[in-house]
Amino acid sequence: MREKGLLIVLSGPSGVGKGTVRKEIFSQPNAAFEYSISMTTRLPREGEVDGIDYFFKSREEFEILIEQDKLLEYAEFVGNYYGTPVDYVRETLNSGKDVFLEIEVQGARQVREKFPEGLFIFLAPPSLSELESRIVNRGTETEELIRQRMLAAKAEIELMDLYDYVVENDHVEHACRRINAIVIAEHCRRERVSILYKKMLEVK
Repeated sequence: MREKGLLIVLSGPSGVGKGTVRKEIFSQPNAAFEYSISMTTRLPREGEVDGIDYFFKSREEFEILIEQDKLLEYAEFVGNYYGTPVDYVRETLNSGKDVFLEIEVQGARQVREKFPEGLFIFLAPPSLSELESRIVNRGTETEELIRQRMLAAKAEIELMDLYDYVVENDHVEHACRRINAIVIAEHCRRERVSILYKKMLEVK
């Protein structure tokens, strides 16, 4: 009897290392998640590939998808849109596979409203000073953009109560182990398992 897939949402402030943690999780040989690639209107950073890291779209293309209700969630962050294609997510969950979303905090709030049964994990920095250092060291942001990102980060950390779990990204390997342990525990949650057994008992 097939269990419906689990929607795993990893979110947190810009610069906390969401992408790095996600890539480390998916590099592990036992990774059993389907990654839902987000769409964005921001320009690719060095090394990012369209269709692997993000689907890079123009602002006009993105707004057409919003009008067509083709996004599970979307948000505008520091002048750019970010969003998740909805059809892929629903089809994959229904096939019994877990879907892993790495999205911004604004988007996670929308997903929470549509998929309250999802697993929501907030990736937190060890401190605000460490977060600022990580953003500065990327070397891709102007001083004004860094200031905007830090203001946004403080507001996002205040939304931590919307999540089920908080994982501190002190070291990438430690954060990945904690996230994997949380996912295993969620699959063993009574509410999920009992539904399958009740259906099994009904079969004659």
